[in-house]
Amino acid sequence: MQNDPPKPELDEETIAFAQRVFQHARAGQVEELGDLLRMGLPPNLRNEKGDSLLMLASYNGHADAVRLLMEHGADAELANDRGQTPLAGAAFKGDMATIMALLDGGADVNGRSDGGKTPLMIAAMFNRSEIVEVLLARGADPQARDAGGLTAGALAAAMGATDTAERLSGI
Repeated sequence: MQNDPPKPELDEETIAFAQRVFQHARAGQVEELGDLLRMGLPPNLRNEKGDSLLMLASYNGHADAVRLLMEHGADAELANDRGQTPLAGAAFKGDMATIMALLDGGADVNGRSDGGKTPLMIAAMFNRSEIVEVLLARGADPQARDAGGLTAGALAAAMGATDTAERLSGI
């Protein structure tokens, strides 16, 4: 058994700074994030839950912050501790501007989250018809199956998301 080196203790000032940085991402504070990124802030910085700055900006619907972070090298496929990717988080929340910013920035339309779910599956499950259409137009695979063997259409039907289940049934 290998011993991991001890983690350095963080002082209160460092912890407070980190909390402010993550709050900037949650609140979509582009100017503050931009200043910090230009000073060398790592764009893939993650909090105690594994949420990256990009995940926080995506989940909270801040497309401008998403674009900024991706321009500075944020990894759109970096999943949090629950296995969620930024695109999956945006699909769950239903924010079209954020979806477009992530896709335009190179997020994988067929990227997998925990349980093998794609953004299309998540959008379909929550009856996000417009997002389903965009994801399909950008190359989302409607025949992809999650870890349980279900497609986006089957997941939508199981969740009672009738519009997206119907849309995906003929594909």
